[in-house]
Amino acid sequence: METLKGGKMNTPYILGIDQSTQGTKAIIFDDSGTILARCDLPHKQIVNEWGWVSHDQDEIYRNVISASKNVIEKAGIDKNKICCMSISNQRETTAVWDKKTGRPLNHAVVWQCNRAKDICLEIEKAGFGDTIAAKSGLQLSPYYPAGKMAWLIRNIPEIHNKAGARELAFGTMDSWLIYKLTGGGQFKTDYSNASRTQLFSIRELKWDEELCGIFGIPADTLPKVCDSDSLFGETDLEGYLNQAIPICGVLGDSHGALFGHNCRREGNIKVTYGTGSSVMLHTGDIPVFSRHGLSTSLAWGIGGKVSYVLEGNINYTGAVISWLKEDMGLIRTAQETSELAMEANANDRTYLVPAFTGLGAPYWKSDAHAIITGMNRSTGRAELVKAACDCIAYQINDVVEAMRNDTGLHIKELCVDGGPTKNEYLMQFQSDISNVSVKIPDSEELSAIGAAYLAGISTGIYDDSSIYNAISYRFYENTMEVRKRNEKLKGWKMAVNMLL
Repeated sequence: METLKGGKMNTPYILGIDQSTQGTKAIIFDDSGTILARCDLPHKQIVNEWGWVSHDQDEIYRNVISASKNVIEKAGIDKNKICCMSISNQRETTAVWDKKTGRPLNHAVVWQCNRAKDICLEIEKAGFGDTIAAKSGLQLSPYYPAGKMAWLIRNIPEIHNKAGARELAFGTMDSWLIYKLTGGGQFKTDYSNASRTQLFSIRELKWDEELCGIFGIPADTLPKVCDSDSLFGETDLEGYLNQAIPICGVLGDSHGALFGHNCRREGNIKVTYGTGSSVMLHTGDIPVFSRHGLSTSLAWGIGGKVSYVLEGNINYTGAVISWLKEDMGLIRTAQETSELAMEANANDRTYLVPAFTGLGAPYWKSDAHAIITGMNRSTGRAELVKAACDCIAYQINDVVEAMRNDTGLHIKELCVDGGPTKNEYLMQFQSDISNVSVKIPDSEELSAIGAAYLAGISTGIYDDSSIYNAISYRFYENTMEVRKRNEKLKGWKMAVNMLL
C-alpha cells in the first residue's frame, strides 16, 4: 500500500475537488479543517433524443484545473503552501479513453443513463442476476458501470477494437481525473468506487473474473484498486504549481459524506437529502447482505483495512418539494413548507406516496404510481404540504427500519445533510417518526470534507481525534409519544401497501 505518513507537514492547505453530476467544486481547507474558499464550474449535460445522459470528460478535467486555480486565487493563499489534493466524485458515471494517449473514446456515460437496460435484461434472462448480487453486493442494473462498459464495447467500434488490442481504459470519474492529473502516469481507483462498478468482488477485494466475463469486460481495462488513503500519484495542475503535490484522499461522493459526518464506526448512519436520498449505514468489517432491498458496498479502505456499508436509495424526497412548487403551485419557495406544515391540522390523516417514478428502496416497485389518500373535507393547502414533508421522513424511516432488521444494530442517531435539512418541521418529524436524534452539520460540503479530511489525516496534517471539531452541529430530539408514532406509521404502511 502506498501512503503518505509522518509528522505534521509545514504546508498547511489542502485542495479538495468534488466532481459531481452537475459540476465541479474546488475547495481550500486550512490546517484546522476550515473551508477558506470555494469555486464552482458547471459542465454541460448532454442528453440525446433517446434520453441518454452523457458528460464530456475532457470538459470535466479542464474544469478541475480551472476551478483549482480560481479557488487558490480566491482564497488569497500562497499556492506553494498547498500540501495535497483530495477527490470526491459522482459514482457510477463511466469514462473511457485510450490507455496510451489519454484521448477520450466517447463521452462519459452518466450514472442516470439507462442505455444498457437491454444488456442487463439479457444477462438477467441468462440467469446471472443472483451471482452478480452475491459477488458485487448490487442488484443487476443499467445504472452501474458494468452494463455501461458492456454497451460501449458492443456499440462503439473503436472501443471494441482497442479492447482487443489491450489499449483501452475504463474508469469512474476518479480514475479519469487521476490519470489526467498525473499526466497518464497513474491508472487507479479506490475501494469505494470499485465496489460500485458491479465488477468487483466485495469479499475477495479484487476485480472478479466471472463478473468481468459475464459483462464481457477485459480485466486489463480496469484500474488498480487502492486504499482510499493511498498515494494515488502527484500533480502540478499542468504546471500551475511550482512542485507536484500528492493526490491522497479519494472517495465516491456518498462515501465521502459518510466520512465527513465522522460515521466511521459500526452503527453510524448518514442521510443525504437531495432530489432523492441516499441512506448509508456503516456495518463494520464484515459485509451484510440485505434481505430488504438494500445494496452492500465498501465504505472505504484505510490503512490496509476495509469497512462495509448498507445503502438504500430513494427516488423522490427533495423533489417532492419541487413538485409542490413547480407543478402544483402550492408554494412559491421551498422555505414556505416548514411554516405551512406547522400550521396544518396535526390530526389530518392525509398521506402522499410520491411514486412518480416508481418506489425505490426498500420496495423496488418500478411500476408503482403516486397516490394521495386519507383526505377529508377539511384537508387544504397546508395539510397537503404537510403530507409532502411527512412522506420524505416516512420513506427514509422505511430504509432505516430495513437496516435495523438486516443488521440488528441499534440506530439512535441520524447524521444528515442536504438542502431539506433547513426545514425545521421536516427535521423534527424525522426525529419523531424514526425515534432518533437528528444531527445536522453547519456545512453543506460533506462529500468534499470527507475526502479532504481523509487526505489530511493520511498526510499527518490533521489529527484523527480532533479534526471534526472544525464542524459545529445542531440537533433535533424525539418528542412524539409511542402511541402516536405507531398510529402514523400504520397509516403510512396502509398507504404504501395500496401500491404493492
